[in-house]
Amino acid sequence: MNDISFTSYTASADETISLGRKLGAALKTGDVVALVGELGSGKTCFAKGLGLGLGVASDTVINSPSFSLVNEYEGRYPFYHIDGYRLENLLEFLSAGLDHYFNMEGVVAMEWADRWPEILPDYNIRVELMIEGEVNRKITLTANHPRAIEILEEIKNA
Repeated sequence: MNDISFTSYTASADETISLGRKLGAALKTGDVVALVGELGSGKTCFAKGLGLGLGVASDTVINSPSFSLVNEYEGRYPFYHIDGYRLENLLEFLSAGLDHYFNMEGVVAMEWADRWPEILPDYNIRVELMIEGEVNRKITLTANHPRAIEILEEIKNA
């Protein structure tokens, strides 16, 4: 199956959150979002939008799980926000039990997903964030699995 992708440009953190919220609203239990981008590119900001789209209360603080490795939130579905930045190797990833979240009921968003291709399920939606200035971002969403493609088509045409 061929990949599909589309690119969106945001000019503020609020616009990045809004795009994340749009994607989050289309997600269902079992979906995985692979967040990719350098430090400060807006991965956590996008994850906040995902949470809002999934129905996480707007007064809930969604922050980077850099030190906790995973933060869990309640919405329409459980939302698991994973950060793989501090882990050095596959053994550390597995020892932390993070692979378990991909098999749980809920939605997973994983920051630094490009560092863990051997762990990431094939059915993920890849969200690549690139810095294009102080607050501007180029955000490319890519899918290659039928369910992920369906989601991207839905939000692309919304």
